[in-house]
Amino acid sequence: MMSVRSAAITTLGCKTNQFESAAMEEKLRQAGWQIVPFDAGADLVIVNTCTVTAATDSQSRNLIRRAQRLNPDCRVVVTGCYAQVDPQTLAAIPGVALVLGNEEKRDLLQLLAAEDGTVQVGDIRQRHEAEVATLASFAERSRAFVQIQNGCDAFCSYCIIPYARGRSRSVPPAQVLAQVQDLVRVGYTEIVLTGIHIGGYGADLKPSLSLTDLLRQLLAKTGLSRLRLGSLEPTEIPDELLDLIAESEEICPHLHIPLQAGDDTVLTAMRRTYDTAFFRALLQRIRQRLPEAAIGLDVIVGFPGEDDDSFARTKQLLEELPWSHLHVFPYSRRPGTPAASMSDQVPATVSKERAALLRHLASEKLEVFARPFIGKNLSVVVEGGEGELRRGLCRNYLPVRFVGDKSLIGSEVLVKIETFVDGELQGSLM
Repeated sequence: MMSVRSAAITTLGCKTNQFESAAMEEKLRQAGWQIVPFDAGADLVIVNTCTVTAATDSQSRNLIRRAQRLNPDCRVVVTGCYAQVDPQTLAAIPGVALVLGNEEKRDLLQLLAAEDGTVQVGDIRQRHEAEVATLASFAERSRAFVQIQNGCDAFCSYCIIPYARGRSRSVPPAQVLAQVQDLVRVGYTEIVLTGIHIGGYGADLKPSLSLTDLLRQLLAKTGLSRLRLGSLEPTEIPDELLDLIAESEEICPHLHIPLQAGDDTVLTAMRRTYDTAFFRALLQRIRQRLPEAAIGLDVIVGFPGEDDDSFARTKQLLEELPWSHLHVFPYSRRPGTPAASMSDQVPATVSKERAALLRHLASEKLEVFARPFIGKNLSVVVEGGEGELRRGLCRNYLPVRFVGDKSLIGSEVLVKIETFVDGELQGSLM
């Protein structure tokens, strides 16, 4: 038996990584471990890494060293995408006891007990089936996440994820249905479907099916109240999916779509599979079919070769398109990707200035989208809050605050919207 009883998990990166950290935490709790904050100096520290950029690699290494400073006797386990693509570098850091790949993290408890090698990282590109973690409970009592897919086949020039997560692999629909049914049964109001590339769901299954096919099964067989989709590639949003969202009372009118650049030359250099004309037509089609849908975009600024004219075209396209939310990422070199060795790298100061301009535009667009909801009654899933104030999300992915009792957390309530302040709607409980 191991003597370690306290453990801390720290996570970098995407929602899939956060989901997998929550699954590891649940397993540790079930095994009798005490989960403590990272700064508490736990006996066991798990660093679930991201490797999207060189900066996130550096953050991961700093967290490992910080864990050692907090408790020189701690046992550090490193997993996640950085561990998958460069395990030897991490294993060489003093204090690292175990390095686990993205598939191996599911077997955390067994590998901790086995102590049969510092590096346990398999060839994830040879994985053909999705073996994903499941969760019975979440820190949020209102929203539950279900991973339906893993991996990516896109190979964008700036991205290492296909090497860190492997090829696109879908969870069989029966497993997804069972997970959602279990979560609905224990009272979760909103289910969020997650993965690395969920728009490609089902293409690898036999017989093949689509994300729309899966959604129809979930609507027919689970009794869920509210369903929300993770990020979808622009080329994987067919009309039949938009029609299903428009017709459904359960699927939230909320789409998150990575644009990445609003200049065709930059999009080609990124190895994206669409141009700006396609993207413009897509958003116009979405807005026509779903007039009140939240549309979130991702944009990378400062990609190699993005000159002032290229950025101006991106900014102009964003000004003209009908979206509501924007995530802006200054480009950061990721060793091992084609973009890292491209000429015409953009200075970080320029990328920062461009990002600030787009974030200012994002604030304006969000307010334009949100203000028409003033005076309406919106259904809100209550997530938390402080004191007498409760907060939650409406179906259109807008944060809502209102005065209400703590007992409302986890439930779905109706709120009359009265104003929009500091990026959120405010109203009164009906």
